[in-house]
Amino acid sequence: MMALSRADTSTLGRWWWSVDRWTLAALLTLVFFGYVMVLAAAPAVAERIGASSRNMFFVKQVLFLAGASAVMAGVSLLSPKGVRRLALLGFFGALLLTAATLVIGAEVKGARRWLNLPLMGSLQPSEFLKPCFAIVAAWLISQAKLAGRKAWIGWGLALGAYAVVALLLQRQPDIGMLLVVSAVFFSQVFVAGINMAVVFALGGLGVGGLFSAYFLFHHVQSRIDRFLNPEAGNNYQVDVALEAFGAGGMMGVGPGEGRMKNVLPDAHADFVFAVVGEEFGLLICLLILGLFTFVVVRGLMRLLAETDLFVILAATGLLTQFGLQAFVNMASSLHLIPTKGMTLPFVSYGGSSVIAIALGMGFLLALTRRRLTRGEEGAAQGGFQ
Repeated sequence: MMALSRADTSTLGRWWWSVDRWTLAALLTLVFFGYVMVLAAAPAVAERIGASSRNMFFVKQVLFLAGASAVMAGVSLLSPKGVRRLALLGFFGALLLTAATLVIGAEVKGARRWLNLPLMGSLQPSEFLKPCFAIVAAWLISQAKLAGRKAWIGWGLALGAYAVVALLLQRQPDIGMLLVVSAVFFSQVFVAGINMAVVFALGGLGVGGLFSAYFLFHHVQSRIDRFLNPEAGNNYQVDVALEAFGAGGMMGVGPGEGRMKNVLPDAHADFVFAVVGEEFGLLICLLILGLFTFVVVRGLMRLLAETDLFVILAATGLLTQFGLQAFVNMASSLHLIPTKGMTLPFVSYGGSSVIAIALGMGFLLALTRRRLTRGEEGAAQGGFQ
């Protein structure tokens, strides 16, 4: 293996000594679990739905995860300016494609979230809106905080961007995605430092939005009613998932030995955590939970010494998105919150989701890289190791 010294001033050398290697290791471990779980759960799902090949999902996910790893590594090489440029380009592209889903998107279960593209298959462009919007919103808010009397321009653009994204997600509809994007934006506004009256007003707006979603969208009302009163409707997937956790116990029944994946419709996607619980047990579930917690806490700790407001706000948004998505998936599987079709980052099957999460984590690694001072750069170029 090639050894990189601190005196190495190549792009790879500077990246290796400045990137947060602990966070990178945790993310790659989650990618490894993604390989393991798609091998465990996907063949049974493919066989149950009558797919042309029993390994169809597995082969696809291997390619998705390999591509995701490459995207994460490549994006992590960028400077903060490069992150802003790529995110801005990705934001407008994803916004345009998300709007296109309302016109030419494939309708699945009453929602239009997917585009069927030649040679690429299905694409969910709203997945890419999440990380790109977090960067764009952070840039606009940070510029507003530095603009003095013209701050209203930056705030107006940030609120306008959020409103457009929220409107598109509501029209699809994708209320779960809208809640995640809203949480990202509100967390950034809070960290930026605003009057507490505005904080309470935003909180009230969020609560009001939840109540409105309950009365306006039948599927939201149905899921909440079934959560509060399990006898009010069909809770088949949650019931099977809970049986899977119970069967797995502390150590699990063994890799490939689980039975619930044969009858759990979304065993490879939204309920993959239940497959983990049955086949690998509580200890591995806690390990995966620990990895997600480590990434979020480690990222927040790295921000304590950061002075660039843009970096602080952008990383806060990305960490909020990553942690909240993991929490929603695992909590839904355990019946701690109403069910929501949201993937477990890097572990669940899905091309758009995996690549978009890798893009966001690549942004995070790039933004939290240790930036050398002039004195440190001179020492490195002088050969100090």
